[in-house]
Amino acid sequence: MDIEKRVLDYWTVRAHDFGIVRRNEIRDGVSARWGAELDSLLPGSGLRILDVGTGTGYFAVLLGAKGHDVIGIDLTPAMIDEAKALAGDLGVSAEFEVMDAQSLGFPDECFDAVVTRNLTWTLPAPERAYAEWLRVLKPGGMLLNFDASYGDNVRNNEKNGTHLPEGKVYGHCGMTPELETANAKITLSMPMSKTLRPEWDTELLESLGCSDCGFDKAVGTRILGKNDLADAPMFLVWARK
Repeated sequence: MDIEKRVLDYWTVRAHDFGIVRRNEIRDGVSARWGAELDSLLPGSGLRILDVGTGTGYFAVLLGAKGHDVIGIDLTPAMIDEAKALAGDLGVSAEFEVMDAQSLGFPDECFDAVVTRNLTWTLPAPERAYAEWLRVLKPGGMLLNFDASYGDNVRNNEKNGTHLPEGKVYGHCGMTPELETANAKITLSMPMSKTLRPEWDTELLESLGCSDCGFDKAVGTRILGKNDLADAPMFLVWARK
């Protein structure tokens, strides 16, 4: 089966339960820490922001509530449905569209910032995705990519953050052994599972013309604390166009 079809099918099944976890995050103190982190990286208000791989709309809702003009995109229609429901329930203004993160339907230089969380590891063509994200950024715009080396998590059989009950804030509820196996196979089939990250990301961004870029390996500790995965700690890759 085509890898993008496998990814789409997997996240279609996972969309509702994934939405539960994100709604738990909205109600938890972790959202205040996310908000403070995003404020420090994207100061001001009224920015035009693209949330790539928005999933159930978590970043889009946080940023929309701060007065930014946000569009969230995701390949999975079921995720977009969850995102629209979340924004509607919270009374937050944000737009959502079904779209491939590796082939954006936006003109050049139309966003002040591009943000993404836990997406790059799922992409069959991350180089193309990064090029697209930079294409739609305005000169001086900021790219923020929060991700982790989930291939290491699978290889080390790390179980932290899986099979959680519905009330938990971070991790995955609703997982079954079959979904766990599907996730592991998808993860290890992706090119990002075979790279040294986040070093690979910054090297690519420099090759794409970003002179101001870097990474932060402490962001998971600051935001997630003890919930950060030992074998796949969250990092931030940032670049200014």
